[in-house]
Formats: sequence, structure tokens, C-alpha cells
Amino acid sequence: MNIKVFSFALACLLLPTICAGKGNKRIDYWMDVRHHFDNIYRDHMETLYCGFPYNSSHAVSLPDGFIITSHHDRAYGMELERVVPVENFGGAFREWREGSPRCVRADGTPYRGRDCADKASRRFRLMCCDLHNVFPSVGSVKSKRSNHEFEQVGESAKMPFGPTCPMKFEVRKAADQGNGRRKIAVEPPDRAKGIVARAYRYMDWAYPEYYMSAKRRRTMETWDAQFPPDEWECERNRRIKLVQGNGNPFVEAKCGGKEMAAPSASASSSP
Repeated sequence: MNIKVFSFALACLLLPTICAGKGNKRIDYWMDVRHHFDNIYRDHMETLYCGFPYNSSHAVSLPDGFIITSHHDRAYGMELERVVPVENFGGAFREWREGSPRCVRADGTPYRGRDCADKASRRFRLMCCDLHNVFPSVGSVKSKRSNHEFEQVGESAKMPFGPTCPMKFEVRKAADQGNGRRKIAVEPPDRAKGIVARAYRYMDWAYPEYYMSAKRRRTMETWDAQFPPDEWECERNRRIKLVQGNGNPFVEAKCGGKEMAAPSASASSSP
């Protein structure tokens, strides 16, 4: 259990109102997310990483030169993607790690993991359904990104989708995993770096269950500064706030008519 989660749990015991948190408090079902999402993006139907247009049926218009590396059937559809993957915070929930009395199959077999957390923990569902972390993506791009972390990559990185969607992937040796195991680092196109960074910083600020390393925090702070929000990102935040009840302070701090200052780096890393 990371220090943020421990501190948060202790604070909950001493002052239960703190447990309400700073993030999503209203939307806890994925069907509601889909409904609100389509309304929010009603006049800006464009995927996050590649900038490809899609229609009301979620069909994506792929440009000439886009390379479909796998999942051909998903390449022509828009799918909702959580920029901060569920796997990055799911393990902070006891239901995910250990199960729950509510997580028992019809044959009496207990289960745990994501399905249990989704059934037994409303807070887990609130995190999963936070609209500030949900974006439109080309299905095959989402599949290849998977739950790999976003980082700044080197010259050896490849662009598997071609120049029309310059998303970079780099295979690295995972020093903390041993046995020669490797991990994949992903760098989003410049058009998405600021948006990605502000989603990461928001999740780190809003939810103690999500832990962002010091190295990743520096990367996100750099991208946040280099790529400020445009008019659409500010409008998106406004629309989300209307339905979800809270805004992303890292967006609001740089938009006209901001309602609150962005938290400091120290504030974003504490509950």
C-alpha cells in the first residue's frame, strides 16, 4: 500500500468527510459515462491521439497512410479510453487484491480483481467513470497502447501507425522486474501531450489510490507547461463539470475565467 493510500485511509478514520475526495462523486456506471460522453463531444468528434474524425455511430474516418498493425476490425471504430489505465490504481482497492463477501459466484466460488472491485466498491467505480480521464481513441490504437505508461522515449522508438498518427513505442529493459523482462514505453503525439499530462496530474491530485512516480510527475509537469489547453479542452472541462460536479484544476488554471488555481506539486502528491 503506497503512502498516499495509507494517509488517506487514516484520514478517513479521523474525519470521514474527507473520504468524499476531490474527484467524481456522481457518475458510477459506465453506461452513464457513454451517455454523457457523446453529449460532451457532440460537436467535437475527433480522436485524442490521432485527431481522426468519427461520426455519431462512432465510425472513424482513417486517412491514407494510416497503418493498421493489428485488430483490423477495431481500427474503424472509436472507443472510449482511460488515459490513466484502471490497472494503475485498481490494486489499491482491497476488493481487487483480496476479494469481498459480495464477490461470490453462483457456484459458491469467491473471486477478486477488477470484477470484484467494480461490484463491491463504489469508489472504484467513481474513479473508473471519471470523465476527466476518458477520451475518444481509435480502437486499434487503444489496443496497442493497452495499459503501457506514457513517457518520453528515445530515438530508437517506432511509430507503428505511420506519420498520420505519430504515436511512439519503445521497448525497454525493466530494471525493476529482473530476469531480462522488458516493458513498453509510449509517447503520445505532441497534439495530445498536454491533455494527457493534465489528465494524469488530475488523477494524482483527486485520488490517493493512484500513485504517480516522481519521474512520471516531472514528465507530466513538463508536457503540461509545454502544451497548454486550447479552447476545446477548456470547453470540454466546462461541460464535464456541469454533469460530474467538479472540474480539472490543471485545466481551469490555464483557461479564461478560471475558478481555482492549480494545486502545487506538493499538494497534488498528498491526499
